[in-house]
Amino acid sequence: MAIVDPIADMLTRIRNAVRNRSKKVDVLNSKVCRGIAGVLKDEGYIDSFDVVEDGRQGLIRLKLRYGPSGEAVLHSLSRQSKPGCRRYSQVGEIPKPVQGLGIAIVSTSQGVLSDRACREKRVGGELLCTID
Repeated sequence: MAIVDPIADMLTRIRNAVRNRSKKVDVLNSKVCRGIAGVLKDEGYIDSFDVVEDGRQGLIRLKLRYGPSGEAVLHSLSRQSKPGCRRYSQVGEIPKPVQGLGIAIVSTSQGVLSDRACREKRVGGELLCTID
């Protein structure tokens, strides 16, 4: 069965893995999912990610990060733009989750970027998800 929304599938797998205190999680490989994983790594929400070939589409293996006493670094992942209702934001309208403590992930013409990088480069785009 084909997955209609690979980004929502990725976020749900990460959310479930954090809830189960897993050290790693495998998600389906796509260019957008690799971009989201790169933003999560750059912002410090995950330790690392690797692309694993499985003979088909491939997988992205994410190594999740936890605090020193085992508390989760990722608290809330929410999908903003959905296949049925896309959300686009100009650079001045990109939200600041938790008053700047969280991040918003945006798909731009320059790749998948965090909200901070979008403001630095002065670009807007499709608001994929927010992380608190």
